[in-house]
Amino acid sequence: MIRAAIVGIGWWGRILVNAVQGKSAAIRFTAGYTRTRATAEDFCAEHSIALTDDLDALLADPAVDAIVFATPHSQHGPQVERAAAAGKPVFMEKPFTLDVASAERALDAAARAGIVLAVAYPRRFHPSVAELKGRIADGRLGVLSHCQSEQTAPAGLSMRADYWRSDPVEAPAGAMTATGVHSVDLLIHLFGRIDEVYCLSHRRVMARLEDTTAVLFGLANGMSATLYCSLVTAVSARFAVFGTKGCAELWTPEFQFRFSPRRGHPRDHRVQRLQYAAGRTRSLRCGDPRRAGLSDPVRGHPARHCGV
Repeated sequence: MIRAAIVGIGWWGRILVNAVQGKSAAIRFTAGYTRTRATAEDFCAEHSIALTDDLDALLADPAVDAIVFATPHSQHGPQVERAAAAGKPVFMEKPFTLDVASAERALDAAARAGIVLAVAYPRRFHPSVAELKGRIADGRLGVLSHCQSEQTAPAGLSMRADYWRSDPVEAPAGAMTATGVHSVDLLIHLFGRIDEVYCLSHRRVMARLEDTTAVLFGLANGMSATLYCSLVTAVSARFAVFGTKGCAELWTPEFQFRFSPRRGHPRDHRVQRLQYAAGRTRSLRCGDPRRAGLSDPVRGHPARHCGV
């Protein structure tokens, strides 16, 4: 069993712990570190996690096999470098880093150390995404023309202005930074390289952060794509691909799959929905990602992506 440490024990770090603690035979959290120890002591005691005040000591601990980071975005790059220097495999929450230079440094550090570096893009492994990818590959959607996606939530309506997620430094891509990156990752996963980007991001409600972001993409394969992200409206999730033979959609936060074929009058469209009785998430143990057919969107070599 992997003995993991959780670094960053806020609301999302706790979700990651609760997803596996006592439920997985492959991984267990045994140690932890957070900037605000007092707020995490009860949680760690309840889950048998040894809380430490020294991140360097945690990284050097031979009883820790891997590190899971759920920390502010601007810290991600340097934290990967520190963990790589200690020889620890890393699972890093998205976004990976906030700029190309820090991402390259982190990738270089991981490569030099020979560690597994995983980024939290679990939607790649969702059954509906696998279904969509298969239909794209075998031509059942025909010639592809456009992908339309949206990712919205009301979190910004109740977020404190002094909370780190409200800080434009931590979210330079506005509403896209923390959630819309999932859609960007799926664009790369399904269609390949992005050549052009045009973006409008503005502040409608939140005190500091640009809470509404719209993006137009031009893809190397000739397709266009759009992405709408908001932190100040109802929960919505949609990823639709349009081809000459119909439209395939991943919709609702559960990513239900449906397909509308081209033929017939719009009112007579046959909508095919695929339901999955299994849980909403799937696990992939860090190993050889080539088995999942993944590639690195930055450099094109086999990637280190996995979902917990």
